[in-house]
Amino acid sequence: MAADARAGESRLLTLPNLLSGLRLLGVPLFLWLVVVARQDGWAFALLMVSGLTDWLDGYLARVLDQRSRVGALLDPIADRLYILAVVIGLAWRDFIPWWVAVLLPLRDVLLWGLVPLLRTRGYTSLPVHFLGKAATFNLLYAFPLLLLGGGDSVFSTFANIFGWAFACWGIGLYWWAGVLYAWQVRTLLQQTPPLPRTREGGVRG
Repeated sequence: MAADARAGESRLLTLPNLLSGLRLLGVPLFLWLVVVARQDGWAFALLMVSGLTDWLDGYLARVLDQRSRVGALLDPIADRLYILAVVIGLAWRDFIPWWVAVLLPLRDVLLWGLVPLLRTRGYTSLPVHFLGKAATFNLLYAFPLLLLGGGDSVFSTFANIFGWAFACWGIGLYWWAGVLYAWQVRTLLQQTPPLPRTREGGVRG
């Protein structure tokens, strides 16, 4: 049973991983649609598909028992790259102020700085908790609405209002999740002894 579990975790070609890979391919396509082609309708549709696959890949991984280490890495990477691409695209088009485009990636930069500390304890990352998923959920709903809120119609006005409501919640939860993650790293460093070092000065895995 242990061997089967390890084999499952090492699987690469699974349906959930395929969906995560397709989401990654959509990142540069979204930027092209928004910044270059200015096809906001197609960009909106792409964001909707991305949000659907974000939920679907996790659901299929559980239902089909196709969880894998690759999938556990691909899913959050795809989420963060989409958030980065969307805030850059929307800020470029003046749908959102640039401080929003800086605030969200800044949190990830600060957390990436904690990875070397995790490696000293034999970890590369910590599990994504519900708060982080809730933040991503709010942001992935906010961005399409803000994209639709750039017009002058009544519909655009309502889209802009609801988009900013989701965005404010998403940004707050995103940073709150980051603070909790940093606290988890602090607790882990206090409770887990560091790995022994090799003769070359590196950390023994």
